[in-house]
Amino acid sequence: QVQLVESGGGMVQPGGSLRLSCAASGRTFSPYAMAWFRQAPGKEREFVAACTWRNANTYYSDSVKGRFTISRDNGKNTMYLQMNSLKPEDTAVYYCAAKQTYGGAYYVLSTDYNYNYWGQGTQVTVSS
Repeated sequence: QVQLVESGGGMVQPGGSLRLSCAASGRTFSPYAMAWFRQAPGKEREFVAACTWRNANTYYSDSVKGRFTISRDNGKNTMYLQMNSLKPEDTAVYYCAAKQTYGGAYYVLSTDYNYNYWGQGTQVTVSS
């Protein structure tokens, strides 16, 4: 069984930065890809960014491209999301997810039902 634990959320002013982490545990953890999704109050969960585990190919939603950077440390089984130039509309609960089955590019990796494991979420609030 794989467990994902997010950390690093909090409150920040517009224009500020935060770094989220997602630590994975599990004896046979070897995903094809990991991703960040977010859900704001009253809205559907939306894709933020994804990263393939072996080759570190990255994918971003248009709303965060150029401001957020996804990365991973295979040795630590940890994924990161560096968020810069944060805006109030970035306020949401951020979830990390892992996709075990091989294959897929943007369309597959940006779709939440393709992911096998999910973390509990971490709140990010951008407000002055």
